[in-house]
Amino acid sequence: MSEDSAGHRRLDKWLWHARFYKTRSLAAAAVTGGKVHVGGERAKPSRRLAEGELVGISLDGMVAEFEVLSLPLRRGPATEARSAYRETAQSAARRAHLAEQRRLADLSRPRPPARPDKRDRRLLLRLSRDQS
Repeated sequence: MSEDSAGHRRLDKWLWHARFYKTRSLAAAAVTGGKVHVGGERAKPSRRLAEGELVGISLDGMVAEFEVLSLPLRRGPATEARSAYRETAQSAARRAHLAEQRRLADLSRPRPPARPDKRDRRLLLRLSRDQS
């Protein structure tokens, strides 16, 4: 039974076709590393994925949940890849909230207007040595 005729696709192939990962081996490594869950449970790269299933992916430290809409036969253009999934409303709201929290945290962190030059780096090193 071919995976195309049965309406199923390997999880690592779908992640690669949907352009979540640049290579299939990176997708497989993410799945085995526990960064991808199907239906709330860990999965193997060879797990057969069907339309309508929920896939949770850890992206930049935030977990996003996507519904599988289609199983593309190839890794096509990005517009074609985006039609293969839809992010759930709760996931989109949660990611937007976390992104806003990160942005506010970055604003509260003091940053110099430019990169330190050689003299400034030496002063910083001297300060860190004196404190320890």
